[in-house]
Amino acid sequence: MEENEYRSFYHAINQQRCVFEKTILSRRAHCQYAHRFNLADREGVACREPQAAALCQATLTHMRDNALFALKLTRLDGPLPHAKEIKVQTGGLYGLQQLLGESDINKPIENIFGLLQSALERYGEIPALPYTEIARSIVQFEGRTRRNKKSD
Repeated sequence: MEENEYRSFYHAINQQRCVFEKTILSRRAHCQYAHRFNLADREGVACREPQAAALCQATLTHMRDNALFALKLTRLDGPLPHAKEIKVQTGGLYGLQQLLGESDINKPIENIFGLLQSALERYGEIPALPYTEIARSIVQFEGRTRRNKKSD
């Protein structure tokens, strides 16, 4: 399957993509509304609840916008590179989890939507989240380390 055909089919069957898909697929988080599926030899994640998808999208957008300086970017003209997107998604969720007093980053986040709801209960609205502290967590987050290729 060619990449363009794959993407076209992916969007046809996954009309409500989970915005935290990279974090879920890296096995660092779960969500009550996430639906994992396989397409060809790849995995994808859909969101089963439109209101949850809207909350997640708005939160992730604010995380990206407030992390630009921490990511050493001046503006965002398109999607972030994969490694930086992982830092924003996973590091941002871990930062939010720490702010709420659930600081064990060695365990996957149990429920992304539940975490965001708890944050809203505490801070009132998405723009009021303490993005300076969340950005620190984004910077500190380390994804997988690159494996050295053996040279023969």
